[in-house]
Amino acid sequence: MRQLVWVDGLLCDGAAASVPALDHGLVVGDGVFESTKVIDGQPFAMTRHLARMDRSLAGLGLSPADHDLIRAGVTAVLEATAGMPLGKLRWWVTGGLGPLGSDRGGAGIPLRYHVAAAPISRRPDSTAVHVVPWTRNERAATAGLKTTSYADNVIGLAAAHRAGASEALLANTRGQLAEGTGSNVFVVIDGVVLTPSLASGALAGVTRDLVLEWVRASGMEVREADLPMTVLAEADEVFLTSSTRDVQAVHAIDARCLDPGPVTAAIAMIFQERAAERIDP
Repeated sequence: MRQLVWVDGLLCDGAAASVPALDHGLVVGDGVFESTKVIDGQPFAMTRHLARMDRSLAGLGLSPADHDLIRAGVTAVLEATAGMPLGKLRWWVTGGLGPLGSDRGGAGIPLRYHVAAAPISRRPDSTAVHVVPWTRNERAATAGLKTTSYADNVIGLAAAHRAGASEALLANTRGQLAEGTGSNVFVVIDGVVLTPSLASGALAGVTRDLVLEWVRASGMEVREADLPMTVLAEADEVFLTSSTRDVQAVHAIDARCLDPGPVTAAIAMIFQERAAERIDP
């Protein structure tokens, strides 16, 4: 399937040259991105994703994104891929042209905008995860930012795949549970739902935030907390959240097998019902 990409107002062949070699996002990873799912040709929770993008841009010292321009790119890509019942939408913004190093090119360099989408299959109801030896640095300048510098996640996810898992889980430098390479993690202990606090270095996932909001509104107890890695050996249930996973039970953590439990099932149902009410909650 030909992959179309929208770049600064133009639809391009994703396999053809469309980004300058001196784009600072390409040279040093100076940029941010967002990903969400597409449901019947419509992006889910677009407003929340745009707000998080601006927080990431501010964290890098870049100007806010042009939301209208991004929405125009999203519309162009989704119209060109009409008929996509379920897909993954990604847009990324880079610092524009820059020098061959960490310095930026000076004031007035315009940001560069990119949008792409591709169909995806419905994810399985449960999955296996692998704990990797590398850490998330909760004190890094980019902690909590969704930047295009994703090499740590690429390495971690590749290790998970070699272990027969779909996701890798990382501790932070304090030995606490942080997050997955592209997901947030929740555990259930004695009926209480817990997830690492953002102080762990975890990204403030849009799906994570919706789960916290909607589960609390349902009357279930869910808390953010500092969690030792040993919680993965003690939890009754574990599940992941992300824009394309929604709420996905974990049935194995390396050699430990778990039964996807009733709390995870209830939360998955709450999320499914609330998400169906509005495409942009």
